[in-house]
Amino acid sequence: MNDTPRSPAPDDDPLGGEAVLDESGRFHATDAPIDLSGYTWEDWLTLGFFWLLALTVFYQFFTRYVLSDSAAWTEEIARYLLIVVTFVGASMAVRRNSHIHVEFLYRWLPPAVGRAMSTFVDVARTAFLAYGTWLSLELMPKMANLNMTVVDLSMKYVYGLVTLGFAMMTFRSVQVSIRHWKRGWSLLERPAELES
Repeated sequence: MNDTPRSPAPDDDPLGGEAVLDESGRFHATDAPIDLSGYTWEDWLTLGFFWLLALTVFYQFFTRYVLSDSAAWTEEIARYLLIVVTFVGASMAVRRNSHIHVEFLYRWLPPAVGRAMSTFVDVARTAFLAYGTWLSLELMPKMANLNMTVVDLSMKYVYGLVTLGFAMMTFRSVQVSIRHWKRGWSLLERPAELES
């Protein structure tokens, strides 16, 4: 019986690294290289707004429960930052085509009908997001005279970031639709396939 510990195969590490034994029998782990190529600028923008939100909520918690003197502005700013994270971050889901969708009906439809319905979904999604962008653009100037409750800033900044989120979602929706049309199928028709 061999008591020497075996070096695990690279598949043993769920993170993709490799663990090897040196001459003294100690493990040395090497991590798999980090690949950030799947992230785009809206991912990083959303991450920045998310960290602003996290810091604001932490400051609110600290002032309320540690100092017993809550900062009044934190609740309002956290609410607006959550709105911004939602709308700017939604463009990531549109780009990855990972919003909730129901592909159950497509299993029993003929392929031509499923393709037509999938194309309709792409067109309707893009039209809806473009309409949201237009409505947000229309609303921005009307909010210029309305200030936040606690902080003396115009609400047009919040609505401007919402408009940016809608515009990014519209742009990504057009890209996803073109990808589906070129490829000839979408995730609705083939739910087992992975989006590229």
